[in-house]
Amino acid sequence: EILRYLMNCLGFLIGVGVNSITRPFLISRLKSNSVLICSLSTQRDHEFQNNDEHFVSYSLEKPLVVSDQVLKRRIRSRRKKLSAFSPVTSLSVPVTAPGFGSPMSVDDMTRSLYDFDDPLWELIRRECMVGSANDPQLASFLYASVLNHSTLEDALAVTLSYHVQSDYFLALQWIDLFLEAFDDEESMRVSIRNDMIAAMRRDPASTHPAAVLLFNKGFQALESYRLANWLWRNGRRSLALYMQSMISAEFGVDIHPAAVIGSGVLIDHATGIVIGETARVGDDVSILHNVTLGGTGKDSGDRHPKIERGVLIGAGVTVLGNIVVGECARIVPGSVVLKPVPPFRVVGGVPAKILGRAQIQFNSGFPSEEMQHGLDADQLEPSEATVSQSELFDGTGI
Repeated sequence: EILRYLMNCLGFLIGVGVNSITRPFLISRLKSNSVLICSLSTQRDHEFQNNDEHFVSYSLEKPLVVSDQVLKRRIRSRRKKLSAFSPVTSLSVPVTAPGFGSPMSVDDMTRSLYDFDDPLWELIRRECMVGSANDPQLASFLYASVLNHSTLEDALAVTLSYHVQSDYFLALQWIDLFLEAFDDEESMRVSIRNDMIAAMRRDPASTHPAAVLLFNKGFQALESYRLANWLWRNGRRSLALYMQSMISAEFGVDIHPAAVIGSGVLIDHATGIVIGETARVGDDVSILHNVTLGGTGKDSGDRHPKIERGVLIGAGVTVLGNIVVGECARIVPGSVVLKPVPPFRVVGGVPAKILGRAQIQFNSGFPSEEMQHGLDADQLEPSEATVSQSELFDGTGI
């Protein structure tokens, strides 16, 4: 433990020193029109043009300073490898781009970084390199949290462990448990990436996977729950309950470790989330803040809601009892759901009533992916509604 502490201190000093030395050099070089500081471009169909824009390198080892001719040759070589793919956004980011640099969509990431074993992890590391250049005071944090690690699992284990640590259970102990769980179950490693991509696709504020990993408490609470659930299923229930209490205290999210949550789940904002012991949440579900999936009283046994795939649960929703919310249903914010919800229905109110059947176009996403919380008349099919159109849109029938 002492050795690890000394290594972290050394990493801090290296991070501060490197940034204080290299940043003035980079800025001075950028003023010259004879060089570009640039990563390998992924453009395919357009000839490279020097339009006097200067770029900071995404290189993980050191900034790449090259002449225009050498850069052109490298780009042409890169284009040959990408000949089977459509044009995508360049990985180069202007040095004036703030924070983690210009955002990249999931599709662009997949096409641009296809030759890496883990494109998502590669993008996170590159964003942290840009973040270190833009904010030198954050460099030591980014180094210790991301750049000092070789896999996404390692970085996530360290990040989460320092959130749930206490005087009685140290971060190093949590790190060992996280890594043991990640090594034991491939499904956990897949869920981590699906959850992160869900945040990137559905939350317009989550444009950078590095920010999701480091700052998004909904994502962090969900991945912490996955360890608690692993502990519960492996018979370590006291420790799982202890971890549940630490997650609740740190993130304001109370998920029983026995609850079952699928992959590709978004918990947006995450404040005030309560999910009971026998609840089940399917794949590709989106849950907003202040949502309760609870029981109706003191009855034991199977007593909590079952949320099927693709459901969108709006902010402030309460779902009580052992009821099923069908696939691709949508629950209007502020509703209290006490009865089962058929698939592809929109429900709302206190208590919730069926407002209509959601119109899902061919090739469109689940309600959980579309993230549309409104009640526009042209988005509903009111033939199956339990309230009339006039009651629905003047609020008298809800």
